[in-house]
Amino acid sequence: MSQEHTIYDLVEPFDTGFLKVSDIHSVYYEQCGNPQGKAVVYVHGGPGGGSYPSDRQYFDPKAYRVVLFDQRGCGRSTPSACLEENTTWDLVEDLEKIRTHLGIDQWVVFGGSWGSTLALTYAIKHPEQTKGLILRGIFTLRYKELAFFYEDVNGASFLFPDAWEKYIEIIPQEERGNVMQAYHKRLTSDDQAVREQAASRWAAWEMSTNKLVQDPAAVARADDGKFALEFARIENHFFINKGFFEKDSWILDNIDVIRKHNIPGVIVQGRYDVVCPMVTAWELHKLWPEADFNVITQAGHTAAEVGTRAKLVEAANKFRTL
Repeated sequence: MSQEHTIYDLVEPFDTGFLKVSDIHSVYYEQCGNPQGKAVVYVHGGPGGGSYPSDRQYFDPKAYRVVLFDQRGCGRSTPSACLEENTTWDLVEDLEKIRTHLGIDQWVVFGGSWGSTLALTYAIKHPEQTKGLILRGIFTLRYKELAFFYEDVNGASFLFPDAWEKYIEIIPQEERGNVMQAYHKRLTSDDQAVREQAASRWAAWEMSTNKLVQDPAAVARADDGKFALEFARIENHFFINKGFFEKDSWILDNIDVIRKHNIPGVIVQGRYDVVCPMVTAWELHKLWPEADFNVITQAGHTAAEVGTRAKLVEAANKFRTL
């Protein structure tokens, strides 16, 4: 464990590679920890956020065979910021392709924010391969969740009016009836400068609001052009396409699949999360009462906040014996 006693020391991968998942996309993956250990896959957020070395530190490297990967179009996967052949269903099947490629029968699926969306969707589609679910910052990609944060001037903007002003100011008044669509127009513009400005503003809005106490280092990530373009373009692409779900409530409507297969779960939710407000976690808890439900009273959205991080490590430690 680290000096903070809530995360494990950083370990290096024992295996890295690229898996060609379509004619267009190659996905980066890595494995670390114990090659004979219990398999766990870390599903990063965004969409378009990418994985980081620190994501390995939730898991006991002596007990777990930890798989991380960068979803299509982000991180080390190629091509960067590509929207073509990039849907929820593509990513679910990429998880299966990685699992099969690595010779894993079942794994624990660990995901936060958009990662929780993808983890839940994967478990519904592939319950036999899902040993357990560890979920943080629950997001089911319903319009009301998106509108609260990206559209509604009576939503998250009430708490962060300064950051909201910077987010909205590049959108003309006549386009503010559909801000996500207005951003889509700019994020897919033929003009590189327009794309980059929109990406930076979109990323800065989320980075400015994702912790209980604003973190200047997180906000500065919006100045990283590659990260901002991947994060903003891919997020916006998924959001204006309603997550590619046939119905707004698809995930919550299908939670019984998880229950019928007795998949154990842990839900960790920051009380003051404005990016993925607690109402969604609460609704999931009511539909899936068997899952261990945890509200972190002094936390916003990110997994890095101390109380959230400690509970996630605790959950991963508990699942070592599944």
